[in-house]
Amino acid sequence: MTTYKEVSADSTASGRLTLAEVLELFAAGDDQPLKFTAYDGSSAGPDDAEIGLDLRTPRGTTYLATSPGELGLARAYVSGDVEMLGVHPGDPYDLLRALADKLDFKRPSARVLANVVRSIGFEHLRPISPPPQEALPRWRRVAEGLRHSKTRDADAIHHHYDVSNTFYEYVLGSSMTYTCACYPDAGVSLETAQDNKYRLVFEKLRLQPGDRLLDVGCGWGSMVRYAARHGVKAIGVTLSKEQAAWAQNAIAEEGLSHLAEVRHGDYRDVRESGFDAVSSIGLTEHIGVQNYPSYFRFLKSKMRTGAMLLNHCITRPNNRSGASAGGFIDRYVFPDGELTGSGRIITEAQDVGLEVVHEENLRQHYAMTLRDWCANLVEHWDEAVAEVGLPTAKVWGLYMAGSRLGFETNVVQLHQVLAVKLDNQGGDGDLPLRPWWTA
Repeated sequence: MTTYKEVSADSTASGRLTLAEVLELFAAGDDQPLKFTAYDGSSAGPDDAEIGLDLRTPRGTTYLATSPGELGLARAYVSGDVEMLGVHPGDPYDLLRALADKLDFKRPSARVLANVVRSIGFEHLRPISPPPQEALPRWRRVAEGLRHSKTRDADAIHHHYDVSNTFYEYVLGSSMTYTCACYPDAGVSLETAQDNKYRLVFEKLRLQPGDRLLDVGCGWGSMVRYAARHGVKAIGVTLSKEQAAWAQNAIAEEGLSHLAEVRHGDYRDVRESGFDAVSSIGLTEHIGVQNYPSYFRFLKSKMRTGAMLLNHCITRPNNRSGASAGGFIDRYVFPDGELTGSGRIITEAQDVGLEVVHEENLRQHYAMTLRDWCANLVEHWDEAVAEVGLPTAKVWGLYMAGSRLGFETNVVQLHQVLAVKLDNQGGDGDLPLRPWWTA
């Protein structure tokens, strides 16, 4: 395989890079040989490499040159200007694993960069509009409302979740659960693992028939319906209009309307209080780190003394990294999404007076969940493309495969934090010795 140093040396001698060599500079990984081809007929890397990238248009060159790294590559890929070789667009995991070392792009030296510019031409350095699937940059979103205001949060949720319920059925399967599953063993199905996750949450919250549950950021209402099947009165709330409509229909079809309800609205607008338990499964990523104190304070205000709270969310592997997501995630997947370490989450819950009694990391389980979602997308690829269009389907394959790699390599984690609301004397409602749930 032609290496970065070899390309640089060759370019010094010849004075110009081929487009395939430029593509290799921007994307070549170190662990696996990749093949790069381009519309000028050039190629780089070993001819027998099974996976690689094909630069198909001058527009793709501009995307790569004006935004080197993951965002530029995503723009070129989503728009069809770069194609992935040797992998299915619904699960490009193998290629992303090979590219991982260069997705966090570091600018070449001034001499190499000058040669790149000379090779591709100055006309490719003039920025062009990104694909329509891309959200506005953060600074432009200010015009749509303050960050994590109710209006702007609703817009961000709409961008991600109101894609199509049918599309989500193809990807998520019958559980319609868009959060990390919990696999009792490696050989079980996605549906079994998701049901096991809800069983785990239900048991941790010590729910009993006749209890009242509030599920914030409830998605398609799977936790609400699980609780209702076990005799619990459950209210769920979601900012996604399509999720709420789907969930209410599913509740009615199961004959659970007397116990379960999913509302379209902001969790901050819930009026009821005195709940026996609160679950937050996949919401914390969307609310903004600076809002954690008010978030936990609000949830605590909805709980009776002795009630349990379970917070389930994606986290950073440490408590030092910045909260903002990378360019691709922020612009194509989760606008305004923010992640922090589990230590910050525990601290904020404690600082509002909740007692944290347990936490655990399900990082490997989320990698397996994403593996299975990608398998579903591959299986239903033609139907998914017909439903949402090829560019959006490609975004989802890229996002889920990349996220799987992130969980496998400890770039991100998934933590469940369990807490209880104490009385004024520190009483916890006579909790049994922990743990009272099964693994």
